[in-house]
Parts: sequence; C-alpha cells; structure tokens
Amino acid sequence: MTAIVTRFHEAMLHKSADELADLYAEDGVHEFPFLMPGMVERYNGREEIRAGYKASWGATPASVAEIRNVVIHQSTDPEVLVVEHETAVTVYGRPYTVPGLLVLRVREGKIIHTRDYMDATAVASLRSGHTE
Repeated sequence: MTAIVTRFHEAMLHKSADELADLYAEDGVHEFPFLMPGMVERYNGREEIRAGYKASWGATPASVAEIRNVVIHQSTDPEVLVVEHETAVTVYGRPYTVPGLLVLRVREGKIIHTRDYMDATAVASLRSGHTE
C-alpha cells in the first residue's frame, strides 16, 4: 500500500490532476478538514477530484520542489494509512514549507477516501507572500 503514497506524491510533484485522480476509485472522496477561505470542503468522485485539482493547481504559480520527511504509519485498520510529510514549495522563486498529514483509506489498490490536513498558517503565508 505504500506504493500508492509514492504515486500520490509524484502527482503532487508533477501538479498532475490526472495522475492524482487516477489513484482514486470512481466514487472516491477527497476532503479538506481544515478549510481556508475559498477552499471547497470536499471533492466527491474521481472526476470531481480531477476537475478540482486541475482548477486549483492550474491557478497557482506554486510549484512543488520536493516532498520530504515522509513518515507512513499503518493503522490497525488494514485499509488505512496515515502519512506525515512536508511539501517544499516555490512561489516566484521564494521557498515555503507546508507541513501536512494525509489519512488514506485504500481498497483494492484504489483510494476510496482521503482526509487532507494542510497547515493553514503555511498555506496562508504562501497566499500572502511571506517567507518561512
């Protein structure tokens, strides 16, 4: 199951909504428990995930330079992985770090549910142009 985490991170590095969406079951859900202004609460279904990420990744000048400090925790539920990571992002040549946590439920090789926890303060810094 850790291979799906690698592929998830590769999709982030490539800013590829197609690569990301293809990891999900047709009825998969991707939700954002820590909302910021302008964010959607969730994407329902593979195609909504694809369209939502195409729009959000396409609208930002940020590029992911590296996913680092990845720690994967297997839960007592064999379908659930908890992934800690830091995303090193560059915006107009300025570096930022966005800590995050993913809770992934994977069944039959496809993600059926993601809870995507991002550090809202770090993301707000990205949007406002403050450095780390």
